[in-house]
Amino acid sequence: MSRGRRRLDRVIDSSAGSEPVVADGRRRRPRDTPRGGPLSQPYRWLSIGMFALIFIAAFEVMAVTTIMPLVAEELHGESLFALAFSVPFAAGVVGMVASGNWADRSGPLPPLIAAGVLFSIGLVIAGLAPNMEVLVLGRLVHGIGGTAVTVPLYVIVARVYPEHLRARVFAGFAAAWVIPSIVGPAVAGVIAEQASWRWVFLGVIVLVLPAAGMMLRPLLRVHDLVAGDPTVRWSLSRLGWSVLAAAGALGVSLAKELGEPWRWVVAAAAIAVAVVAVRPLLPAGTLRAARGMPATVLLRAVVAGAFFGSEIYLPYLLIDRYEFSPSLAGVVLTGAGLSWAAASWVQGRLGERMSNTDAVRVGTGVLAVALVAVLAVSAFSLAPAVAFVAWTAAGAGMGFMYPRFSVAVLELSAKSAQGFNSAALNIGEALSSAIALAITALVASVAGTAAFTADFVVTVLIALVGVVLAPRMRPAGEGGGLRYGVAPAASVD
Repeated sequence: MSRGRRRLDRVIDSSAGSEPVVADGRRRRPRDTPRGGPLSQPYRWLSIGMFALIFIAAFEVMAVTTIMPLVAEELHGESLFALAFSVPFAAGVVGMVASGNWADRSGPLPPLIAAGVLFSIGLVIAGLAPNMEVLVLGRLVHGIGGTAVTVPLYVIVARVYPEHLRARVFAGFAAAWVIPSIVGPAVAGVIAEQASWRWVFLGVIVLVLPAAGMMLRPLLRVHDLVAGDPTVRWSLSRLGWSVLAAAGALGVSLAKELGEPWRWVVAAAAIAVAVVAVRPLLPAGTLRAARGMPATVLLRAVVAGAFFGSEIYLPYLLIDRYEFSPSLAGVVLTGAGLSWAAASWVQGRLGERMSNTDAVRVGTGVLAVALVAVLAVSAFSLAPAVAFVAWTAAGAGMGFMYPRFSVAVLELSAKSAQGFNSAALNIGEALSSAIALAITALVASVAGTAAFTADFVVTVLIALVGVVLAPRMRPAGEGGGLRYGVAPAASVD
């Protein structure tokens, strides 16, 4: 056994258990645990590989949002514009459920490899798409793979890194979104203008392979530690519910292709199917906004729908109405990315001086005001600078409250339910974003020349729901001692 491997094994052994507690109650790192951070030996290549995968996923999201107006125009697929965004969100529900179950059974490496392969295949399909229908198919495939990557990465952090390093690793994941927010839209716009939008998809594949390669060797060295539990059964019922929920969300998007009044009938039925199907995937009480953790899961889904439902249309508005270039229109996303990061840092510094509920109340209020301003730009043709300022404020509102959702859910979850409830946060976010995008597309299809305004009216109304729900994050009695486990499917809601 090599010296490097022996050192890695010693560190992993020391990180597998909990950190010892000394007499004054503080935790002390095990003697064999290195003093360095996530980039020290023996974590360096594993950390860099994981950060790179998050960076690539973030770049792809920002880049595609910037270039999609050009893609829709070239492929004559304007009617499928919203579907191209809602498909990856909806498919992500299936990807997260399947990946989580697979990681429990077989460890994180098999689902991580499979997710990376699916992500790459989807990018190839989208990059070579001859028409918008094929591009949407590619978005579905790499939507499943892109979201399925997240779950194995979290499992790796929990099993490989000692407790005192985990918060820093997750902070690195958050930081990996900042640079793509700054440079991603501009780079994507330049690539689309100077070469072709197809290289925005195909070029990402070149980055995925070395990032995955960095992680493979360290993970193989600690195979026993990250191994799964073969006694864990495949949860086919949850997988089936996730597929049905995703189908319901996509049904809302497809309903706009029908005539009156069937588009509204089918849309309502599809939403009902999605709501019923998602219930077993969420904590009990989520759909009725029960105080505490259930309301927290629902609230993050609501604000995600409002923000991401607006985000895809804002660059489109600037390109279509104000004749901005894609790279210039993408700068609006850069502003929001910077303000999101800055606001996240501020709320972190506030710590317990501001409660999770108060932070979310501030965030939902800022988001609602910002979206009203964006609506005013569309409705009254205000100067585009107003949209830039408003969207930067929207990013700040999201950054200020978003970390508090995860913190609140973990605080209010029983240890055995932390995985289920954390996954519920992401599932709710993905599904609500898909449904919000579908509803905006449906409304826009009957709004004619006022389509952008109609889209932003919908997202403002969703944001106002968030403002109303924000106080319900605080648990009944404000004791914070109630812990929520996983409710059986039969008793959910």
